[in-house]
Amino acid sequence: MDTLRWIISTAPEIFLLLAVAIGTILGRIKIHGFAIGVTACILIVSVLIGQFGGFTFPPILRAILFSLFVFTIGYRSGPEFFASLSIRTLAQVAMALVMGGTGLLIVLAFAFSFKLDPGTASGIAAGALTQSSVIGTASGALAQLNLPNDVLKQQEANIAAGYAVTYVLGYILTLLFVPFVAPKLMRIDLKAEAKKLEAELSGGEAPQTENLAYRKFQARAYLVSAAAGRNVKSIEEEIGSRTIVERIVRQGIDVEPHLDTVLKAGDTIVIAGRTAAIVAAKPVIGTEIDADEILKAIPGNVIEVLVDNRNLHGRSIKDVAERVGDNARGVFLRALTRMGREVPLSADTRVYIGDVMTLVGSTRHIERAAANVGQILRAGDRADIAFLAAGIAVGLLAGLVSVKVGGVALTLGGGGGALIAGLVCGWLRSRRPTIGALPPAAQQTLSDLGLGGFIAAIGLGNGAAAWAAIQAHGLLLVGMGLVITIVPLIVATLFAYYVLRMNPVVTCGALAGAMTVDAAVTGACEVAESQTPVLGVAVPYAVGNVILTVLGPIIVAATYTG
Repeated sequence: MDTLRWIISTAPEIFLLLAVAIGTILGRIKIHGFAIGVTACILIVSVLIGQFGGFTFPPILRAILFSLFVFTIGYRSGPEFFASLSIRTLAQVAMALVMGGTGLLIVLAFAFSFKLDPGTASGIAAGALTQSSVIGTASGALAQLNLPNDVLKQQEANIAAGYAVTYVLGYILTLLFVPFVAPKLMRIDLKAEAKKLEAELSGGEAPQTENLAYRKFQARAYLVSAAAGRNVKSIEEEIGSRTIVERIVRQGIDVEPHLDTVLKAGDTIVIAGRTAAIVAAKPVIGTEIDADEILKAIPGNVIEVLVDNRNLHGRSIKDVAERVGDNARGVFLRALTRMGREVPLSADTRVYIGDVMTLVGSTRHIERAAANVGQILRAGDRADIAFLAAGIAVGLLAGLVSVKVGGVALTLGGGGGALIAGLVCGWLRSRRPTIGALPPAAQQTLSDLGLGGFIAAIGLGNGAAAWAAIQAHGLLLVGMGLVITIVPLIVATLFAYYVLRMNPVVTCGALAGAMTVDAAVTGACEVAESQTPVLGVAVPYAVGNVILTVLGPIIVAATYTG
């Protein structure tokens, strides 16, 4: 035991990393398809280890870890957040605001009724509303109150206790509410409504799975006979399916394939596009030939493009193709991914900033089209550390600014400042792709490590006090957490469906997005037997991340009595 205490006092960071490692492993374990979640497991593990006592971490470590996490949230959500401030997505923004506002009102009602301290109120808000970042912004706000050290530690312990008791409950309730309860409140059959939405998106007929995306793309060579005397445009229009004449070789010399270029008998041409259309092109053009050398000169490509063009936000795929215009010629959309989930494709499927398009076509065409859509995601991209560090520093500086209201200094705090900085930097990156690179893999690493390390530091440093608070008020916290989770979900569902007249399938996805519970989207998709619930996730997720995160300082300011 003496050796253990010596290690704790000498190198507490060992246990911080162990708590992150063990909590992450436990959080990934699924039982009947359900997992508690990494964040909750890290906190539970760190609170248990924290019973040994003696763990102290410098405030600067926690500040840096949380700043990395919350800056990344802002960076990832920034383009979507600012783009969501438009008439096309106003309904989804309004639903997310109602969700967050209802949660805040209920938390404050409980705080005043039961005389909860700021730490406990913030903790149950973070857990019941399933937004871990509230822990950091509330802790930062408490640190600005110049409380005695022992009082501050107790408040932080109360945050950890409130979160630990209510998070798992809030997570489970959201998972169950979105696919099962919300459809009942709207009096609809989610599966039937999803099929109806698919039919609407495909022009009135339920689409077949293979028609939702361009699964096969290739190029073939033909010897011109039937097409002699016709121009490129007429040939492409007759073949259809956006097939293009990629190359023309006449007597060994390349001829530029303009739309008005007239084909001659004996020309060798390369047709590129969907396999089914190309196979049917033989009667239109002539005999298919084996021309490996010609085909090798047409380098094919498949790339992923992050949508960041604000003019495309909320528009249908058909509108996007029209806006990109001639630059989309010869380029095909193979898949559209939103928050890691594939979205059903049709002409009316809407595209949002933050979506990832998988484009296929020849290299020269695909890069031209990508430039009009967003940023090409390349595996070799490196994070712009200078931009990242400078952005966080500016955010922390902004967090020092405070305004006194009724004797209480209202301030963004370091966490709030880093969040705002992340939003601005993410938006700036979308406007100027040459600066501020932070690839998705780097974003996920910073987010996981920042939040995991911060939560572990809170749990280890306040383990004993947090456990005592759980034992003393556990049942009360559970009851309040249940109400704080369920009531905002009910209010948001009714508001979205009956007031905003949102599609019920989209509403289910929006509920999961506003509560920032990714797994609830999966549940809705499974019940609907369709990916259509994903259509409602993007905007509420971005808005919910921001709105719920800033609740921390608001709750502290409202409940602090001096």
